[in-house]
Amino acid sequence: MAEGSGAARGPDVGGERPRKRARRADPDADGMGAILHWSPELQKARVYEQILLDIILGELPPGGRLDEQALTRRYGAGLAGVRDALGRLALEGLVIRKARAGTTVAPLDIIELRQAFEARTLIEPHCAALAARHASSEDLANLAHAFEGAADAIRRRDTRALVAMDQRFHAAIARASRNATLARIIIPLQHKAARFWIYSIGQDTEAEKIEEIERHVAVAECIAQGDAERARSMMLDVLGTFSDSMRRAAMGIASGAARPPGQGDPSPE
Repeated sequence: MAEGSGAARGPDVGGERPRKRARRADPDADGMGAILHWSPELQKARVYEQILLDIILGELPPGGRLDEQALTRRYGAGLAGVRDALGRLALEGLVIRKARAGTTVAPLDIIELRQAFEARTLIEPHCAALAARHASSEDLANLAHAFEGAADAIRRRDTRALVAMDQRFHAAIARASRNATLARIIIPLQHKAARFWIYSIGQDTEAEKIEEIERHVAVAECIAQGDAERARSMMLDVLGTFSDSMRRAAMGIASGAARPPGQGDPSPE
């Protein structure tokens, strides 16, 4: 795909859509209000997202101790916001909190990785199918814009930006499913998987990264068209490719050969 093409911008949702899409959904009417705190527009969610990204990117390394006061300075946040973020990350299993021992980043666990992917393969395609049936116009807009600027991020080798786009895309599908229970399950699984994906992303060429974005965009297009079965199938395609990358990452971690690329670091050839 050429740089700056439509796939990197996100799917075009301005065309014909299923009849029930015109009315904007009320998130509190179906329990989704409970998970909308993942929205990056909220202050606490921004602190949470930045700590999450630093854990995924390895800037807060596995096993590293997390000092709350240091985190407030690092992220320019209040202590309450940092504690809220750490509490949520602990519930996801990304940090470990122990009385008197403090808080540390959870270690990487390849067995947990395999189990997480098995769960995602069962759940996330169903979320995509539900999103094709229930997504509101706002959901579709979020999916359409999820990968805006991706081609430029790939050129700049901005891993942090690409990871953030990917996280928001999968969270948007989970929310669009209008099933809060499934969303609460799948979003933490995606976060755990991303910690391993980061070890393999640097091995991909620019063309391979663009192809991966195109697969994600294809899911969004199926959702926008209201094609539940196609959305399910395309999400399986995304997870299958992602799983292949995870196997490479797992082998690299096990051998000690792989290192997660930092923001803007050049990808290995």
